[in-house]
Amino acid sequence: MALGRAELTLLWRNRTAMYTALLLPVAMVWATRSVIPTSDLKEVGLTRNAQTMSGGIGVILLLVVYYNLVTAYVARREELVLKRLRTGEPSDLEVLAGTALPAAAVALAQCTALIVTGALLLDLPAPRRPELLVAGVLLGILLLAALAAVSTVFTRSVEVAQLTTLPLFMVSLVGSGLFVPVGLLPDRVADLCRFLPVTPITDLVRFGWLGGAGAGEILRTLGLAVAWTVLAVFAVRRWFRWEPRR
Repeated sequence: MALGRAELTLLWRNRTAMYTALLLPVAMVWATRSVIPTSDLKEVGLTRNAQTMSGGIGVILLLVVYYNLVTAYVARREELVLKRLRTGEPSDLEVLAGTALPAAAVALAQCTALIVTGALLLDLPAPRRPELLVAGVLLGILLLAALAAVSTVFTRSVEVAQLTTLPLFMVSLVGSGLFVPVGLLPDRVADLCRFLPVTPITDLVRFGWLGGAGAGEILRTLGLAVAWTVLAVFAVRRWFRWEPRR
């Protein structure tokens, strides 16, 4: 908690990071609404508002958790903060979790605000399976925090983070149902996109908000999300660098 409070103070003082965490996700969510093909959405039983809100949660998680944490981890590593913390009382998990705590809190607050906005202002129903919605958001935060730590392995500086985070960000926007539902993609492409790390998170959010999924599909999606999370955590334990890259 002490590390989390310190990181929150640093986030508050970094105006660029605050803009990325608070304003950019909201701007992107509403910008995507104008490019969503309304006529095609009817084929998969969605509306523009439903697609905007369910995909918007994924956008928030990518920007607030993934991108911000890559820059935070890299900055602390290059300034030898992580190395010094490891010599003290906190465990490795506590150091990483404390750094991630502010981003996770901001993401939860924004996702909650988005859900309330969708239910009250955009004529969307209240979440039909709230447990799946909560599971999708929490698993998304954990998964993207772990993927952020993995991405630092090949990120040499904070400036380079803008490039190293781009592949996952763009692939997720296009292939994980954030802009266009996976069901509208060509069959072979859709089959591949369902195995992307952010796709099961998006599916869980959609199942939780709109319902319409059977038990088998829910279990498959949960299993895929958990598998990606376990794989990402293993990669962090195996390859995460605590000292500056030279």
